[in-house]
Amino acid sequence: METNKNTALVVGANGVIGTNLIDYLLSTKDWNVIGLSRKGGIDRENLQFISVDLLDIENCKKQLSELKNITHIFYTAYQDRPTWSELVEPNMKMLHNVVETIEPISENLQHISLMQGYKVYGAHLGPFKTPAKENDAGHMPPEFNASQQQYLERKQEGKKWSWSAIRPSVVGGTALGNPMNLALLIAVYASISKELNIPLRFPGKIGAYEKLMEMTDAGLLAKATVWAATNPKCANQAFNITNGDLFRWQEIWPKIANYFEIPVAQPLQMELKSVMADKDIVWKDIQEKYNLEKHNYEKLAAWEFGDFVFSWDYDFFSNGIKARRFGFHEFIDTEEMFFGLFDEFRRKKIIP
Repeated sequence: METNKNTALVVGANGVIGTNLIDYLLSTKDWNVIGLSRKGGIDRENLQFISVDLLDIENCKKQLSELKNITHIFYTAYQDRPTWSELVEPNMKMLHNVVETIEPISENLQHISLMQGYKVYGAHLGPFKTPAKENDAGHMPPEFNASQQQYLERKQEGKKWSWSAIRPSVVGGTALGNPMNLALLIAVYASISKELNIPLRFPGKIGAYEKLMEMTDAGLLAKATVWAATNPKCANQAFNITNGDLFRWQEIWPKIANYFEIPVAQPLQMELKSVMADKDIVWKDIQEKYNLEKHNYEKLAAWEFGDFVFSWDYDFFSNGIKARRFGFHEFIDTEEMFFGLFDEFRRKKIIP
């Protein structure tokens, strides 16, 4: 790695957010990158992967003790658990273990970027104030996003490094093996619907079909994350980062059906976790028929996450003006994002 560059530590390197962030950092030619994940990865120019158990402080110290040149920590890791309260302990522990290991040994640490989400606003609990703003009042804990930010705020006092909190909506990207890749979930659902010769039905709550919604493109998110981490006036600030437009499923769903060349029918609420559980056989047939890459069906789509998103029968969007006011002006049309991702899934032979 080149010694005259900033060195980014990307925590959660194999997720849809971490993968796109690494690609963007490397594309700028200004960074050395070290990616952390449990399963590691393939090194390439200016990129090194380290396999580490972030829940184990001793393993963190053993694996990361030589990382004395980190200038920026980009924290995108996430551990899922069955209940909201259970999310706090592992997600707090991972962040704590990384910071407590790296901060004392990296004298040139400049910034810690924390990836959050709309749980900060209580969006996971039910209807919340929209458009949500970064300075909106908090809500009754437990909520790990807020706890993580509070930890960084306390840790940063009197230090020369700064932090930022990035708050995307539902993220769209091409990385596999991520439990929150909605675009890939829709693509697999539509492909199976087509193979079974049935119309594409919106499977969520009827009320969710007509409510206002927004998303965040993973590439756009990567640019905004690096912008906030390297812009001094963004120090110790939180930013909503979204594509910049709103949509309703009732408008975009027929267009998705048209992309996959299948008819659309009226919404029919169904639990994807149940109705898609036995479709691995259908997917194997699709893979053979269209000579697709043999990705494991269970790792392509987290149907429970689809049930969660499609259950939002209330408006789901934030106010993105703060990032624009501070200088980030990029945007992307959400329809173009979906179709671009679908095209990429096809080029990679993930879907037919």
